[in-house]
Amino acid sequence: MKKIERRAVVCAILALILAAGMGLFLFRWLTRGGSWASSAFNRHLYNSSGQLASGTILDRDGDILSEVKDGKRTYYPDETVRKATLHAVGDLKGSIGTGALNAFAHKLTGYSLLNGAFGAGRGRTLSLTLDARFNYEAYQALHGHSGAVGIYNYKTGEILCMVSSPSYDPLNVPEDLESNDRYQGAYLNRFLSSTYTPGSIYKTVTLMAALEEIPDLMERRWSCGGAAQVGEETVTCSSAHGEQTIEDAFANSCNVAFAQIAVELGASTLQKYTEQAGLTDSYSVDGIPAAAGSFDWTDMNGGRLGWAGVGQDRDLVNPCAMMVYMGAVANGGRAAEPYLIGGTKSALGIPSLPHRTRQTKTLISAGTAEALADMLENNVEKIYGADRFPNMTVCAKSGTAEVGEGKTPHAWFTGFLREEETPYAFVVLVENGGGGSSTAGTAAARVLNVIVNGYEGG
Repeated sequence: MKKIERRAVVCAILALILAAGMGLFLFRWLTRGGSWASSAFNRHLYNSSGQLASGTILDRDGDILSEVKDGKRTYYPDETVRKATLHAVGDLKGSIGTGALNAFAHKLTGYSLLNGAFGAGRGRTLSLTLDARFNYEAYQALHGHSGAVGIYNYKTGEILCMVSSPSYDPLNVPEDLESNDRYQGAYLNRFLSSTYTPGSIYKTVTLMAALEEIPDLMERRWSCGGAAQVGEETVTCSSAHGEQTIEDAFANSCNVAFAQIAVELGASTLQKYTEQAGLTDSYSVDGIPAAAGSFDWTDMNGGRLGWAGVGQDRDLVNPCAMMVYMGAVANGGRAAEPYLIGGTKSALGIPSLPHRTRQTKTLISAGTAEALADMLENNVEKIYGADRFPNMTVCAKSGTAEVGEGKTPHAWFTGFLREEETPYAFVVLVENGGGGSSTAGTAAARVLNVIVNGYEGG
């Protein structure tokens, strides 16, 4: 009798394991079925060269970025456009994980839970939110530097421009792609998948915290003689700024003032506001995970805290997250989450359902967002030059991030347009580009002029 009972228990345990396994399989089938069906192992979806054999990719204007002709995948006819859109469209071998040919293969082949990949030979048409012309201008504006440019509509979430450099022509892959330093990191989408020392663009977060935590901030004055002792560190500035209000210190990007403010706020307060700003979050762009920023607040005090408060020390931010934060400042505290897929259409012409805009959490309070936006606008008017941005009210912060002795700093320029009819937030990063306003700011001006005015503005 006991033997029968033991066998019954064993059978019950095995039945539970089987049920759990079936449940796990069904869950993964529901969530990952598209990836399974469009895997390169599913050979009938790929030609003999390993290229996805169905599906067409368009930009927001309907220009064909990639399609299949005579059994072979091809791309936009202009070489520079192919390079500028490579990290959004993808390469022929699937080496670029963020490219649509890889990340959205299941949508291009027409996979569905009901029919699987049946009829995948006909494929689907997938429209991206990107504009090929904007990407072209952004790629040109980087002038061969490694870096990234991102621009999106912070009310709808549409990414209008997403460029990563270095890039290459997917139809004429360089033979030395793997060995030439010129192409180092060419497979990497720097906008989505990288993190960098932010430099002075991080002062937007330090200022956000100060506006809420220091009651007499607007009445205070800070004196800058070009350097100051903060704890055990000497914090240096680009020049001696003299007596300054907080608005002046922000416009001057004064390290001395902001290092002192950071120490006054304390590490725990800066950590709180950094996390609130979403700079340690990983955004999902149509299922593509963006890199999360990282900040080390452990045993942070004195000089190190001062440097961290101006965007140095071990601070690392992701360009996409910084862009979304700027969108939240522009939009009163919350912004639309970014996305790339404008929609799909089946071979029979049946369109997908409209995209449903999702909002971020509250990244900044409404009152603080308005005050910060005013100061960002003041930066452009007094320091960067509003005439660089005709027919636009631009709010921005530049950054020159030190990345090691003997190395040229990274250049940043991030912000947003304040007009209702042009709700765009942007970020430009030029690796080892030097001055943020001069290098990255010029690239931003060029692309924004094309988007808003329809012409190249420098």
